[in-house]
Amino acid sequence: MNHQALSSLIWSVADLLRGNYRQSEYGKVILPFTVLRRLDCVLEGTKAAVLAELAAKQAAGLNPEPFLLRKAGQSFYNASPLDLPKLLGDQDLIRENLYAYIQGFSAEARDIFERFDFYTQIERLAKDGLLYLVTEKFANVDLHPDQVDNASMGAVFEELIRKFAEISNETAGEHFTPREVIRLMVNLLFIEDDDVLSPGHAVVRTIYDPTAGTGGMLSVAGEHLLAHNPQARLTLFGQELNDESFAICKADMLIKGQAVENIVAGNTLSHDGHAFRKFDYMLSNPPFGVEWKKVERAVRQEHELMGYGGRFGPGLPRVSDGSMLFLLHLVSKMAPVVNGEGGCRFGIVLNGSPLFTGGAGSGESEIRRYVLENDLVEAIIGLPTDMFYNTGIATYVWVLSNKKDADRQGHVQLIDASSFWQKMRKSLGSKRKEMSDAHIATVTRLFGDFTEAEYITVLDADGKALGEPALVTGTDTPPVAPEGGRLKRVPISRIFKNEEFGYTTITVERPLRDEAGEVVLGQKGKQKGKPQPDSSLRDTENVPLGEDIQAYFEREVLPHAPDAWIDHEKSKVGYEIPFNRHFYVFEPPRSLHAIDEDLKAVSSRIMAMLGELAE
Repeated sequence: MNHQALSSLIWSVADLLRGNYRQSEYGKVILPFTVLRRLDCVLEGTKAAVLAELAAKQAAGLNPEPFLLRKAGQSFYNASPLDLPKLLGDQDLIRENLYAYIQGFSAEARDIFERFDFYTQIERLAKDGLLYLVTEKFANVDLHPDQVDNASMGAVFEELIRKFAEISNETAGEHFTPREVIRLMVNLLFIEDDDVLSPGHAVVRTIYDPTAGTGGMLSVAGEHLLAHNPQARLTLFGQELNDESFAICKADMLIKGQAVENIVAGNTLSHDGHAFRKFDYMLSNPPFGVEWKKVERAVRQEHELMGYGGRFGPGLPRVSDGSMLFLLHLVSKMAPVVNGEGGCRFGIVLNGSPLFTGGAGSGESEIRRYVLENDLVEAIIGLPTDMFYNTGIATYVWVLSNKKDADRQGHVQLIDASSFWQKMRKSLGSKRKEMSDAHIATVTRLFGDFTEAEYITVLDADGKALGEPALVTGTDTPPVAPEGGRLKRVPISRIFKNEEFGYTTITVERPLRDEAGEVVLGQKGKQKGKPQPDSSLRDTENVPLGEDIQAYFEREVLPHAPDAWIDHEKSKVGYEIPFNRHFYVFEPPRSLHAIDEDLKAVSSRIMAMLGELAE
């Protein structure tokens, strides 16, 4: 059974709830019951052994918990003799028995249902006479791992959350990320780490997601690594603000045998749940354009008191968008390189504003300056629009690392993958496009080869394309244009030096003049005898880093304003990454002669048609 069919089956429970629950409340019942049935099925095979072990250890006066965990073969257990099918045997006591069954779970599993506020829903369902019917529905759904693997179960949760988010007009993107985007990010994280991916290497690594959602990114990363190297062990860490998403993530970790204490609840920006811990890999898809006013006090306090000793030393972005705070948080979590070993690589999904918002000296510019001057940015990949469930805007994957290969050092690779998409058979919210496996493989190869590339289309003399565009890298031999034809080149991957994104903003002053047109001079102090600036004529210029400021001023400013000067005390260094500008291809307009000939031809046809009507 595929995840869509399974989620449709579970969704049928909504028919029971209609009338007693608003549509926006369906998730409060369906999500925790789905988790409960999944845990129920996972423990089914070891239930008898666990109960026998419980009786034996209680008789011996021993703490049964470690023994029950071992018998269950999971990082959780249930010590109640009940399960969902058995609950159906006593309709009159369904409420009391369901409480007893949930209380039979180990502490970490019980916490999941407390996060869902499940007990409130049990009371409400019992009051409305629906508890037995809903329990019966789920007891008849087979969620055993033999029937539904972990990946499919994760997809079921995502499908359900997306539906509930659409109904209640919430942003589904706050909860999870499209799977193909995660696969791309995971590929980029691991592509250069042969020691981790090579079979037979018994390596242990850590991966962290500060905006874990339902745990999709962590799960895909773990599955990817195990598929390449079964001997590798990836320990998962995360933090999540939303209680329902946290509960699902924690349930997923429990079932997979991960240490659930590594998944922490709470706001990552104000309360770092993994303080002082560093990680080998990290992934994050923070919410786009969400203000951080609620945690402003805590964040500013850390910035001002701890400086670079904390997470936010380089600067703070404007309060209306906190995504760059997550970027700084991840930078602070990077495992250091020691004697050429260790280090960290991470990927984060951001919208377009962190690339260029904020002028020199602003918080955003200072953050970009910090990561570029410290040579942390490996690549930025532009994704297609309409890729996410809750927004159609352009998004970018930033890949940062403190263990760059020698040829990457001092450089940033920009990859424009905005054309790498195929139309989905059915739109899901705002998501209308998806990246195929071939698209993901192409981007991964361009990143792994650290090469420039372009699509080249061969055009004949009439400007018609001869065949499909060919992807040509820096080491490939480009096609040859036919006689009279030409090659249309569209850049896909470009490599820049870090300093090419930097500039110095200079303040250009011009003198204040009196009514007679004479320059006003200062009368005292340091300004005595010096021309006074006219604030209404003040202007700024951005001079690329590496270019001589005086030479630029003499070439670009003085010919137009011979009386101008630079106020060097106001000069500031800034950084921006004008992604789209570097991939813009100028298409020359058609000649006026060609346009005129077309107009004459159209006019002639119109006149001929009018003549036919007049006959």
